[in-house]
Amino acid sequence: MLTELLQASVLIGILHSGIRLATPYLFAALGETVAQRTGVLDLGVEGIMLMGAISAFYVVFETGNLLLGIIAAIFVGILMGVLMSVISVTYQAEQGISGIGLYLFGLGLSSLLFRVLIGSVVSVTGFQELHIPVLSDIPVIGEIFFNHNLLVYAAYLMVPVIWFLFDKTTLGLKIRSVGQNPQAADSLGVNVNRVRYFGVIFGAAMAGVAGASLSIGTLNVFQENMTNGIGFIAVALVYFGGWRPLGVLLGSLLFATVSALQIWGQVVGINIPSDLMVMLPYVLTIIVLIFSSGQIRQPAALNKPFERSG
Repeated sequence: MLTELLQASVLIGILHSGIRLATPYLFAALGETVAQRTGVLDLGVEGIMLMGAISAFYVVFETGNLLLGIIAAIFVGILMGVLMSVISVTYQAEQGISGIGLYLFGLGLSSLLFRVLIGSVVSVTGFQELHIPVLSDIPVIGEIFFNHNLLVYAAYLMVPVIWFLFDKTTLGLKIRSVGQNPQAADSLGVNVNRVRYFGVIFGAAMAGVAGASLSIGTLNVFQENMTNGIGFIAVALVYFGGWRPLGVLLGSLLFATVSALQIWGQVVGINIPSDLMVMLPYVLTIIVLIFSSGQIRQPAALNKPFERSG
């Protein structure tokens, strides 16, 4: 049975699927990385993803325009990011509880909108595979890396973009300083709340796109609670990646590849209970977090409200 998984065509399929399945994790986890580097823990990622997914799907369902669908997902993400910022940054509510409340809000509202606006599971024509000339024709490598839709490429492009933001820009310096020592940043004239607003809203917009990547990029349908824990896994991937874009990329690929492995394991008929196979990526994530927890250093001001002294 294991020999079936080791066949060249199956291995290529697993790796290709892993690259594709990492897309929503990357969008959501990279956005959450920016939020957390400013000192705000947003546990509402899952709810924002659901709202992004239903918004993008409904717009595409009504108009057939994929670009409008992405814009709708970003806009809804921004609105939910503003809500989270007002609650957690301006009014300094406990961030964990605020995030869970935002998740429940997104879960309930997305289900309500689905029932009212759509009513049943229908499909749309989502983003199609974009074959990159020359590169997609390379044997094996082309099939694995260069036969994906536009959102997949965009998710991987965001890794160097976020790295550049953190390490090469003035805004990135402000983000890092606010997350480490907001009092010192404030004494140097940095508007701490404004930077935190930016981080949370940017992260929420990315979570909205992550949801859209599911509903109009991967599955091309919307179902209630279709994220199935991806948002919470994305938060865990931020810790796994040590609040660095490259670490988040590696964690997303690891989790997505294991997810692809369990899917292909069922396809080729490995004699292991399907429920156990579905548990595999989540168990792996917990194990990795346990062993990496002592080696990571979170932003010093994470989950701590800021109050100006004097």
